[in-house]
Amino acid sequence: QVQLVESGGGLVQPGGSLRLSCAASGSISSINDMGWYRKAPGKERELVAVTTSGGRTNYSDSVKGRFTISRDRAKRTVTLQMNSLKPEDTAVYYCNADGYRFGGRYFNSWGPGTQVTVSS
Repeated sequence: QVQLVESGGGLVQPGGSLRLSCAASGSISSINDMGWYRKAPGKERELVAVTTSGGRTNYSDSVKGRFTISRDRAKRTVTLQMNSLKPEDTAVYYCNADGYRFGGRYFNSWGPGTQVTVSS
């Protein structure tokens, strides 16, 4: 099974910063997209940022200019640098990746999530 594990969540004051990391492991031949989603209480899960296998990035309008997604292909990791955090950013953040396992089997995996709380 392809596993994703997030780290870096926590409690931060408004205006502060956090850096989330996600590592993929398992029987992976190639990864297509890697990205971050979040789910706040009472809201549906939403896309935060994604980076494709070709290096393209997309961001939610609500985080543009504040968050930066980066990818290390060799390490099979993706990070999310979160600056100028707002209370509205409070959510559980999930890492997502899709691609192919050895043998040609497609996968689409999610991490267990990490809590980010922005509060004074």
